Amino acid sequence: MNNPHSWLNKVNWDEHGLVPVITQDASSGRVLMFAFMNREALTRTVESGEAVYWSRSRRKIWHKGEQSGHVQMIREIRLDCDEDALLLRVDQIEGIACHTGRESCFFQRLDGLADGAPHWETVDAPVKDPKEIYR
Repeated sequence: MNNPHSWLNKVNWDEHGLVPVITQDASSGRVLMFAFMNREALTRTVESGEAVYWSRSRRKIWHKGEQSGHVQMIREIRLDCDEDALLLRVDQIEGIACHTGRESCFFQRLDGLADGAPHWETVDAPVKDPKEIYR
């Protein structure tokens, strides 16, 4: 009898049992966030059709949107050529992926390179105030 989760064995998990995950908006192509998954998170993602990650800071499974309602509906999951990174293409509910209330977690750009004064510039405003999201 075949193991129904044998597809998980193709992933090259790191020494902590994790794989890095890049999450991308399926429509716009914009990178929304970077996170990690363990076997349970990836299995739950596949079974539920919604993104589930492993929170390294909280050391537990994290269903994206469990508090905010900003769930990520899976459109496609891809494995890279080295089989050690995943790409999730998702529909981001309400267009907010970041806990800061922004569309993307990548809202800071390194500017000032031409004049030799590099500094981080916030380039995307919040879509919604985090105080309204997390109560």
